[in-house]
Amino acid sequence: MARVCVIGSSNLDFTVSVPRLPSVGETVSGGTLVTSPGGKGANQAVAARRLGADVAFVTLLGADPMGDRLALALAEAGLPPEPIARTTDAPTGVALISVDPEGRNLIAVAPGANHRLTPERVRSHLPLMEQADVVLLQLETPIETVRWALGEARRLGKRTVLNPAPARVLPLPADLLALVDYLTPNEIEAGLLTDREVRSAADAEAAGRALLARGVGTVVVTLGAAGAIAVGDAGIVRVPGFPVDAIDTVGAGDAFSGGLAASLAGGAPIADALHVASAAGGLTCTRRGAVDAMPTRQEVVDLMKQHDRMPKAAWARQWTG
Repeated sequence: MARVCVIGSSNLDFTVSVPRLPSVGETVSGGTLVTSPGGKGANQAVAARRLGADVAFVTLLGADPMGDRLALALAEAGLPPEPIARTTDAPTGVALISVDPEGRNLIAVAPGANHRLTPERVRSHLPLMEQADVVLLQLETPIETVRWALGEARRLGKRTVLNPAPARVLPLPADLLALVDYLTPNEIEAGLLTDREVRSAADAEAAGRALLARGVGTVVVTLGAAGAIAVGDAGIVRVPGFPVDAIDTVGAGDAFSGGLAASLAGGAPIADALHVASAAGGLTCTRRGAVDAMPTRQEVVDLMKQHDRMPKAAWARQWTG
C-alpha cells in the first residue's frame, strides 16, 4: 500500500454561505452557517486516505471541545490517533470562511495550536516518516518545522511534496526549496514565489522554470478549472481540469495535493498522478466543506472513466482494484 506521512495543520472551519462576498467594511447578511473539520494538513491527509493510501497525520490540537470534534472527525476518516497530539498551551486552530454562490471564498485563520507544532514535537514521530513513501507538508505550521521535516525526509531518501499555502512566508528561501521534490502552488502562490503575474499556462510554465532554477525538483502549478501544469527536468506535462458544477472551492487545492501525494506514493508517473489529483480537486468543488468534501477513490475513478481519462498503467489497474 502507498504510504504517506502528512505533517501539518488542523482547523475547525466556520463557513458562511453568503449571497455575495463582502467588500472591505461591508456586512452581507442572509447567509447560512456550517461548522466542519478542516485545515490544510487535515484536508490533505484525509484526501490521501480516501484515495487508498496508508496515511499517518502528525498534527497538534488544543485540549478543548473544538479539538475533541476534530480528533473524532480524523479518527472517523481512518487516520491513526497516535500522532494527533493535544496541547493546553493554545486553542485549536479556527478558520472563518465566506463562500459565494459561485464557490469563491474569503478565509481568515486563527492558527492556535498549529503554530505550536515545533520540530521538537514532530521529532518523536520520525519513525512515521521512515515508513512513508512520500512526506507531504504545507505552510500553516512554523516554517522551522517545515524546513526540519523536509531535511529529515531528504536524509531518509523520501520524496517530498510541499504545498506552499497559505502564502504567509513567501518568498521561500532557496535552501528550503532545494529540499522539495514536488512543489504545488496555485497561480497566486506561483506568482508570489517568483515575483511575477501568473495568469496563463505560459506564465505558469515560466514560473515553474524559475523555481526549478532555485532548486525545486518538479513544480506543479494548479490552474483551477483549467487543470494543472508540471514543470520538471524531464519536460512539461499539462492536464486539463474536469468539468464540474462548482459550489464551493474550499479545499480543492488540498484535495489536489493529497491526491498527488497518494498517487506518487503508489508508483504513479507524474502524468497519471496529475489526472488523479485534478479529478480529486474537481470533485471537492461539488460539495461544501473541507475535510467532509474530500472524495473517495471510487468517486475519482468514476469521474476519470466518465471523461475517458483513466490511466492505463499497471499501477492504476492495481489502484482501482
